[in-house]
Amino acid sequence: MTRRQFTVAGLGAAAAAAFSTAFGPDQNAATMLAKFTVSQGQPPTRADKVVKTDAEWKKILDADEYYILRESGTEIPRTGRWWNNKEKGTYHCAACALDLFQSDAKFESGTGWPSFTSAIGQDHVFAKGSTGFGYLQSEVVCNRCGGHLGHVFDDGPAPTGLRFCIDGNALDFVKA
Repeated sequence: MTRRQFTVAGLGAAAAAAFSTAFGPDQNAATMLAKFTVSQGQPPTRADKVVKTDAEWKKILDADEYYILRESGTEIPRTGRWWNNKEKGTYHCAACALDLFQSDAKFESGTGWPSFTSAIGQDHVFAKGSTGFGYLQSEVVCNRCGGHLGHVFDDGPAPTGLRFCIDGNALDFVKA
């Protein structure tokens, strides 16, 4: 690392720390996020767990779905399915069809990914807690198949203060 890179990295870290201190996470959002965060990344146990080999997943998922759900990838904003969907219904995991989010919890976050204030429940999704860029950031994972769905942040609107920012290509949608 050059001296310039080191200096820029240090300034970025200082700015992130200052931002976090000045605009720290809402305590209500932190409490809500804790409900979906499982210590050491261990999800609640499900009787209907789906376990497949990589070869089996590749047979049933298209290339984008596999990249996102099995390799923890992400799509380019405003390119995935459902980011601009306004219809009523339920969003399901594209890998295992577990219901994850209701359209009533969807909101326009301006990010280009479908965003939700809440998930259907912790037995449907769980979050692997982490901190990044001066705020809470947790990976959201399907609790049935372990597929990567996106991330949850503590900067969402009321009533939860959460923003589940989910890759549209990790979801299927069923109209109400």
